[in-house]
Amino acid sequence: MQVKDFMTANPACCTAETGLQDVAQMMIDHDCGEIPVVENKKNRLPIGVITDRDIVCRTVAQGVNPLDGMVGDCMTTPCVTVTPDMSIEECCRVLEENKIRRVPVVDASGSCCGIVALADIALHTRKSVTADVVKEVSRAAAAGA
Repeated sequence: MQVKDFMTANPACCTAETGLQDVAQMMIDHDCGEIPVVENKKNRLPIGVITDRDIVCRTVAQGVNPLDGMVGDCMTTPCVTVTPDMSIEECCRVLEENKIRRVPVVDASGSCCGIVALADIALHTRKSVTADVVKEVSRAAAAGA
């Protein structure tokens, strides 16, 4: 199975100039915890990602008012990506190696065309595969904490 078979296609994207309140609303509207950050809406070239955790840890926890902030103030860079033709096993390896739970998918031109989350892996693989990925991502995250 390839990434294109289980990714969420055409994800909502934002730019570094998007306000944090606006991106938080995008997360609510699209029921997600991560939005790819693109260079611009036309080329959709990923430059990072913004997560609900980024907003909390890099603004709220620092005493910064998130209503005054922009995505570029607290987004995660660089942007790790996968391609639609990668196998599910390769995608899992990328998640594990980079200690991430979601990854944008880029097409041949480098434009963001999808996103893969651990939930997608869980829905399309054996329980043991999902358990292994979650274990590795969590182990790495716990070691870095």
